Amino acid sequence: MTVPGRAAGPPLHGLDEAAFRFIEVHETRAHALGGRLIRDLGDCVLLHAPGNRDPFFNRVAAVRWPHDPIRFERRLAELLALFAGLDRRPHIWTGPAFNTPADLGPRLVDQGFREVGAGYVMALVRSSGRERRRPAPGVTVERLHGGPGVSVGDQTVHQIARLVGESFAVDPDRHEAIAAELLESFESPAFHVCLVRSGAEPVAVGKRYTFDGASYLSSIGTRPRHRGQGHGLLVTEALIDDAIAAGSRQVYLGVHAHNDRAISVYRRAGLDIVGGRAGDYLLAPGTIER
Repeated sequence: MTVPGRAAGPPLHGLDEAAFRFIEVHETRAHALGGRLIRDLGDCVLLHAPGNRDPFFNRVAAVRWPHDPIRFERRLAELLALFAGLDRRPHIWTGPAFNTPADLGPRLVDQGFREVGAGYVMALVRSSGRERRRPAPGVTVERLHGGPGVSVGDQTVHQIARLVGESFAVDPDRHEAIAAELLESFESPAFHVCLVRSGAEPVAVGKRYTFDGASYLSSIGTRPRHRGQGHGLLVTEALIDDAIAAGSRQVYLGVHAHNDRAISVYRRAGLDIVGGRAGDYLLAPGTIER
């Protein structure tokens, strides 16, 4: 049976529309940690950062809008007015499956949006089929957990911030902002960090957001000069094992569509692509926002 709005792509591995919407909303709630706001609008969910204009933190996701062209354009006009009131550039994430209308991406392009990125959702769909790797001599895995009253050393927080920045080629001027966000996120018991060290040097990192029986993994990265040594797989497996131990029924992450190396690592850890390609759409400059 064909499901309206379902995108073509890899198998869904038993994830139905309700499960996919749960993942979309769960991820948005995870990104709301660190001083951001989230609003469930019924047919989509809004993430808004009052003090940060970065489109990454100002967007809607889990879109389930009308198929009818007139009703669709009316709903889009309402959304544009909402973003205008927030003084933010309209930004929409499409999901890899079950968005409605099914041609949401092309419709957005017709309305003046441009695709600025694409990716996949990868979810834990099987055991890895192999024994988990053991850390090499001198390599340790450190786990940091958030929660009320938890104190993470300032030096450690800045080490993590620099590591995340270097792993994802973030401008060094933004490392302090990453550290500030980490400190705020550590106030939540849902937030966890896995840090791999080689000797005393932090070499790989990953974040885990665990709540409501699911875990979203993000910011999995390795310092450039330490890549190719298995640290990325080590931290990914540790995050997955910790998520399962915490009772997560769903473990998932997002990955850029062209990041073949990361996709290969995640597959070795037991994750696989579910659904089709997800798009990232931003209203083009100069477009009339009705």
